[in-house]
Amino acid sequence: MIDHAASLTEDRLDVRDVQRRIKAIFIGSVGNLVEWYDFYAYTAFALYFAPAFFPNSNPVVQQLNAAVIFAATFLVRPLGGWLFGYIADHHGRRLSLTLSVVCMCFGSLIIAVTPTYASIGFAAPAILALARVIEGLSLGGEYGASATYLSEVADARHRGFYSSFQYVTLIGGQLTAIIVLLLLQNLFLTPEELKSWGWRIPFVIGALLAIFAAVMRRTLHETEAFVEAKKAVNPTGSIAGLLNYPRELALVVGLTAGGTAAFYTFTTYMQTFVRQSVGFTENQTTFIIFGSLVFATLLQPIYGAISDRIGRKPVLMFFGIMGTIATIPILTTLKETKSPFIAFLLICAAWIFVAGYTSINAIVKAELFPTKIRALGVGLPYAITVSLFGGTAPAVALYFKTLGHEDWFYYYLSGMIFLSLIIYTTMRDTKHESAMHRHE
Repeated sequence: MIDHAASLTEDRLDVRDVQRRIKAIFIGSVGNLVEWYDFYAYTAFALYFAPAFFPNSNPVVQQLNAAVIFAATFLVRPLGGWLFGYIADHHGRRLSLTLSVVCMCFGSLIIAVTPTYASIGFAAPAILALARVIEGLSLGGEYGASATYLSEVADARHRGFYSSFQYVTLIGGQLTAIIVLLLLQNLFLTPEELKSWGWRIPFVIGALLAIFAAVMRRTLHETEAFVEAKKAVNPTGSIAGLLNYPRELALVVGLTAGGTAAFYTFTTYMQTFVRQSVGFTENQTTFIIFGSLVFATLLQPIYGAISDRIGRKPVLMFFGIMGTIATIPILTTLKETKSPFIAFLLICAAWIFVAGYTSINAIVKAELFPTKIRALGVGLPYAITVSLFGGTAPAVALYFKTLGHEDWFYYYLSGMIFLSLIIYTTMRDTKHESAMHRHE
């Protein structure tokens, strides 16, 4: 009887533990979705608001200006990675996650109320750039803190699966932005109203959602790993402390470079590419991108679960090999197609290998660093790499387009993925050699 009672007690504790983990992952993921919705609303509605801020009759030039500001926001992401990583390693993951979403709220509000170029001249794009800088700071900190939090609340056997929800919600943020775009395009506003004032609506929605997410994140419990590390050692979440891990820093940069370039190509830039280069209508473009992102979202937990069984390295290798081989033919064929359905299938084909990176890159980085410096170790070098190769991808592609050599970008992207493949072949498999339990 005593053994039976003890067994029931253990079962109840296990159920409570699972429920606690799921709740923490859900709240952390919802906040991540809101942050990325705010950030991607800029891209989803750039076709509508670019003329309001950039007075040039050439739509390619207007999109290039919008893309340059998009890329500029990535320049401050390393600062956000350091600031919020420091907060997460010294004062807790929960505080860092809450502050980052509050910061995103301010950025969205500024965009929502900024007057147009016709009203205040060059001050309009300057204020837009400032708002995007604030959002860039927020996302610079969000990645490292959320990747660390999700990896630390997951149990050891399912870290790949649980951590994959960072990109489920990250892509979900873009999907939400597209849903808002579809609703406004097809049910509520005319194209003229969207270009005149309707583009402000998604940023108001984003600010309100960010406030909701901040309130939810205040209820998060702190991770046990952080609490234990706080007892065992003094936090060393600083640049000087991070330099004690040069190999890990180099690995983060190397394994991120090709993956982030591919991710921003097939998310952020793909909408512009399908609309302006392939030549589909605005509605066709929106539905193509929406459908491909739904497909990408479904792949994330599948690949994460696969990595829990066979390891992280084989999944990354799959991305590197297929990305190097298939990127150029996929983009070349996409450029020439006249069928929206074929375009959808081609982008989905790209996601079959891109998901090999997106699904597990966060957990791989978290498994490289001990608890005391994990958030900064994940966030800062990642933010630097994304600034150099991810955020610049749309601007690089549009620059080649203005030169009349759009296909040069296909080779550029394939080359970036190949460079990361070299890193994947030489790195250890972090599933089998993880630093997740190191607090020293």
